Amino acid sequence: MFHKHIDHYSNKAISTVKCMKLLGNSSQSINPLQKQLLYRCYILPIALYGFQLWFYNKVPISYHMKILDKIQRRAAIWILGAFKTLPSEGIEAIAGIIPIKFHLQKLARRSQIRPFKLPTNHILREIMDDSPISSNKPNPHVVSSLTYQQKNIAKGHLINSFNKAYGIFPLFSPLNPEFSPGFCITDNFSGRFSFNLVNKKENEKDRIHTQKLDELVLHTSSSPHTALIVTDASIKNNIATSISHVHIANHPLTKTVHHVVFVTSMEAELFAIRCSINQACIKENVSKVIVVTDSIHAAKKIFNSKSHPFQSHTTAILSKLWGFFNSSHNNSIEFWECPSCLKWRFHKDVNKDSKLFHPTSAYPCKIFWDYCEKTDSDNIINQWKMMFQASDGKGKQFLDLLDDDFNTIKPAYTKGGPWL
Repeated sequence: MFHKHIDHYSNKAISTVKCMKLLGNSSQSINPLQKQLLYRCYILPIALYGFQLWFYNKVPISYHMKILDKIQRRAAIWILGAFKTLPSEGIEAIAGIIPIKFHLQKLARRSQIRPFKLPTNHILREIMDDSPISSNKPNPHVVSSLTYQQKNIAKGHLINSFNKAYGIFPLFSPLNPEFSPGFCITDNFSGRFSFNLVNKKENEKDRIHTQKLDELVLHTSSSPHTALIVTDASIKNNIATSISHVHIANHPLTKTVHHVVFVTSMEAELFAIRCSINQACIKENVSKVIVVTDSIHAAKKIFNSKSHPFQSHTTAILSKLWGFFNSSHNNSIEFWECPSCLKWRFHKDVNKDSKLFHPTSAYPCKIFWDYCEKTDSDNIINQWKMMFQASDGKGKQFLDLLDDDFNTIKPAYTKGGPWL
């Protein structure tokens, strides 16, 4: 199936690889890292265009893999300038290129969860709706109306996405009014929030930033209208602990602790910020909220109107901030970066508290979208490492190197791989 499709785009990819050899001049060419980046960003998307049409469960792909392996082998030889007689697995690992079959599996698993980024009224979401079928107006095109045998006959990428939907907890909300132009908080209250980052250009950046944080504590202790929030999160055995301390003058210290399974560290940090802002905004006479976190990139997600897998948290935070800003024109919020390396005493206390708990998870549990994407990629990379260590396809003369800790270097593709 789709032989003409794969032939057309593979020929375009091979022609592109041949043209890449013209880059550079007679005295100096581009380095292997640049070649690998060109291959991954420019040639692979051409060769794998529309791969969902022919790469899905229980479909014969031997012809397709033969063509794609040929493309990848030529690219690896071009990247390394190696001999044509060298085995493919070895030169792919040295070039930092994951085998094409594993790369296709990774892309397929990611694309299977991509429909959950769409609005709930999108036609694909309606087809994949797994809610109980209404007796009044049953939709014959819904995947859940098919029997098990019908699903096996239909196969296809949509069936695989539907099967994976049971384990995913959707977090996208692209049509929420909080992200609409003219109604978002950045358009109406752009002067009410600010970010204070560590100035990496200063020679004594750690000491200067620590002094500024200490000044914030002194100001908060003397002002009953300011709430100082310190947040942190830690993950152990796939269980995240989000914790926050809320400091307000003449009020006892407020601590909030939450546990959740199968999330990334960014989502755990963002959830800690969400809970602490809710705690601070319900306090009376609080006109200024200061959030100190070591994950400032998570805080910036709050005001990012683009589609991202944390929108359920950001919409809740934005809704709370709307009410906080509307209650008084003097109300504001500040976000301060506090890296763990500063060892600032208040953040150190929160970090210590986050590691005191040893919760156990209750199964079964749904996993979150970004965590699913991360685990799928990690599983594919681990399969590649295991296959590479056990396979003879890398060549009998392949030299296993050791890292600084005297461990055998394993293949990877991030940052060009360990060899490049």
